[in-house]
Amino acid sequence: MNAIQYVTKETLEQMKEELQRLKSVERPAASKAIAEAREKGDLRENAEYDAAKEAQGLLEAKIAALETALANARVVDESTIDTSKVSILTKVKLTNLKTNKQVTYQLVSEQEADLKAGKISVNSPIGKGILGKSVGEIADVQAPAGLLKFRVDEIFI
Repeated sequence: MNAIQYVTKETLEQMKEELQRLKSVERPAASKAIAEAREKGDLRENAEYDAAKEAQGLLEAKIAALETALANARVVDESTIDTSKVSILTKVKLTNLKTNKQVTYQLVSEQEADLKAGKISVNSPIGKGILGKSVGEIADVQAPAGLLKFRVDEIFI
């Protein structure tokens, strides 16, 4: 997960806020839960202590992952995006050539992906398939459902 992640300024701010919350609120709460469980006696037979330690480990892993993501994050300015090809943060109108159905997606980083909002990750099968394509080109996408063919109809911001 050490690859560069391109994010918007808003997503970078959300990531920073989440990290701050984890460090200033969640971490002290986890330490307090461990201290309270430790006071209850023999640690070898204390399930509450074990659960608190496990929760702390998961929290620390989440903090480390978020710190790594922030260290590798690069902010993309929407005003500098080239719309001649599909790239991160561009919106793309596609036609599924098998069903003739049109869909519009915005390519975003994994952090921002939200299919309900029409935002797909550049690392998703469709994202990988259409990345770098120009208007009129056909993208072959190997999806779990099989091979899909999409025509790029429009690229915009």
